[in-house]
Amino acid sequence: MFSNNKTRSEQLASLAFHWKMEFLEKDDTSLLPMLEHFKLFNRGGAKKLENIMFEMDEWMEEKIYIFDYRYTISTGKSSHTFKQNVFFVSSKHLGIPSFRMQPENILHKIGSLLGMQDIDFETFPIFSKQYLLQAEEEDIVRSFFGENLLHFFSDKKSWHLEAVGYYFILYFQNKQLAPSELADLRQTGMSLLKMFKDNTFDITLVTVPEE
Repeated sequence: MFSNNKTRSEQLASLAFHWKMEFLEKDDTSLLPMLEHFKLFNRGGAKKLENIMFEMDEWMEEKIYIFDYRYTISTGKSSHTFKQNVFFVSSKHLGIPSFRMQPENILHKIGSLLGMQDIDFETFPIFSKQYLLQAEEEDIVRSFFGENLLHFFSDKKSWHLEAVGYYFILYFQNKQLAPSELADLRQTGMSLLKMFKDNTFDITLVTVPEE
């Protein structure tokens, strides 16, 4: 499936077929505007989605996407283009409070000492050490992050997760995965989707951007 003689698009098209997903080499679905409320998609310019794998239920209430994403940050006379993969879900079966989760680094730890928000859980020190979790409605997010979700990410490192209402994205920051590595992204995303469905909040409690 992952022959070196095939282009990346050809390899991902084969992978989409194997997973019984549809495939688009270019974003012909105007997907990018749906993503603009996520922090990831508010960085830089020259934003581009490509090699989009997607599937949806028969009522079109739940849509799952995996795609390549790139954007460019320019500073003065220089610029740098970042590439990565994103797992994105839009589902009417979800009700997720707004939050952002990312790997915690030394700057975050210093920021926490100076008053920057970092939602920690005393009974899950591994998760709290590994991840910076931020949200406007801290009490709601604390309730949403139950034991299953905290155990899940205590065993996994380096993930970025952003969520609100009907939507969430999962990714590794600035890392484009080889086709052979995308199965882990998909499996992790699908596991999260199931946990989120089992732990859905009343959607009236969260702010959901319009499509």
